[in-house]
Amino acid sequence: MDFNSLIEHWGYAALIFGCMAEGETVAILGGVAAHQGLLHFFLVALSVALGGMIGDQVLYLIGRKFGARILNRFTRYQKKIGQAQRLINGHPRLFVIGTRFMYGFRIVGPILIGASHLPPKVFLPLNILGALLWGLIFTSVGYLGGELIAPWLHDLDQHIKHWIWLVVAVALVIALRLWLRQRRKRRDAATDNDTDNTPDNQ
Repeated sequence: MDFNSLIEHWGYAALIFGCMAEGETVAILGGVAAHQGLLHFFLVALSVALGGMIGDQVLYLIGRKFGARILNRFTRYQKKIGQAQRLINGHPRLFVIGTRFMYGFRIVGPILIGASHLPPKVFLPLNILGALLWGLIFTSVGYLGGELIAPWLHDLDQHIKHWIWLVVAVALVIALRLWLRQRRKRRDAATDNDTDNTPDNQ
């Protein structure tokens, strides 16, 4: 796996599709690629923002159409869902922009917003603004961390190989210990049986 080759072949399209599905990790790796000179920083930030915006817009539309049906299945969380919807209705700007930065709300947040029937004309500009902020922040994190992360990415294949060999070695050691333990138990059991079967000469 060569991240540089992946970026060279797919570039900004990979960032858009990656941020539609995953998010922060892809954005940070895009920032690292910009630091390495493989991509332009602001185009990376825009691609990341576009992917995040599209992903949240799709989830919002799903929430508008199927939100009630989806949320009704989470019977244990109805109180929290109600609190989130009251927050959405009371502070839509804060919630729409902030939801992508809230741990655990990356997917469910836009669905909750859609289910709360926040109008599309309100959600769309806030979604764009939130995505731009999010894309710029996480691309910057990757760019600034490029000095630390980039050398590791260049040697990713070697790192993976080393971890595989380490896992194999640990597995072999564990398997050997289990086999020796089972062998000892069988030997002890056989010794006990021989002792029990020995006639009492007294």
